[in-house]
Amino acid sequence: MSDSPLLAIHGAVAGDAPDNAVAAHYGAITAEQRRLVAGGTFVDLSHRDVVTISGPDRLTWLHSLTTQFLENLAPAVPTEVLLLSPQGRIEHGFSGIDDGETFWAHTEPGAGAALVEFLDRMKFFMQVDVQLVTDEWAVIGLPGLTWRIVPRASLPELPAELGDPVGLWAWEALRIEAGMVRIGLDTDDKTIPNEVGLLGVAVHLDKGCYRGQETVARVHTLGRPPRRLVRLLLDGSVDHLPPHGADVTLDGVRVGFVGTAARHHELGPIALAMVKRNVDIGATLLADGVAAAQEVLVDPEAGLHVRPVLS
Repeated sequence: MSDSPLLAIHGAVAGDAPDNAVAAHYGAITAEQRRLVAGGTFVDLSHRDVVTISGPDRLTWLHSLTTQFLENLAPAVPTEVLLLSPQGRIEHGFSGIDDGETFWAHTEPGAGAALVEFLDRMKFFMQVDVQLVTDEWAVIGLPGLTWRIVPRASLPELPAELGDPVGLWAWEALRIEAGMVRIGLDTDDKTIPNEVGLLGVAVHLDKGCYRGQETVARVHTLGRPPRRLVRLLLDGSVDHLPPHGADVTLDGVRVGFVGTAARHHELGPIALAMVKRNVDIGATLLADGVAAAQEVLVDPEAGLHVRPVLS
């Protein structure tokens, strides 16, 4: 994907991979976060891949494959969706919305081709058509961490309609504050939905069978996922953020990894991290050597509340 035309705006500074095709900021990092909270702006997310799924069978077909309840999905209702391995590990994740004729999905930069390839293999005799349309369509972020898909050719005109854009760093800081994971950055190839707080968000707990459901259901009913997502409040006196994949340690022992990190306009430096379930929630951890307090996002005892009580 080529660089966004919004990188031509005065003051734009490109992000780091995989976000290097859009602006990290436009020169006023803290002010941009406050503007995103207040409204009257947008975020360039046009580096994300866009996929369309059309055809009369699209919703029943997606319903049968994914973790989400998509049969009879009403138009204009946004949803979060996962595709799992037979072992329940997250293989693909996307946000989507149906317009009555087409299901529009967007996923991480560079992940669209693999998603289309997988879906094409699963079509069999269903009346569906799957297309990667990133060259023609683009994602933008809106206040409240909502999103919209727009024609890519319209990107240069959006500031006149929506206000001057703010950079991706503003979006990322608010996303991390909200505990919303990016698949492939805050997760790894072993992650199951239970570990990252996606039950009831991207996983519908009352739908029928889908690939990987047995693992999700077993951990949900028996409790205690192997790992848990945490938000780290990082030592603000240190001049760098821990990079993606950096070790999280306790008493010199590796207990997890850093996913994404950002500087929040009120909370200071924060990050999402995956740590072992049995790590003491009150322990101060080190993330790439930076001291970090934990804020619980996934309860270490998640699932125990649904166990039957035997008298």
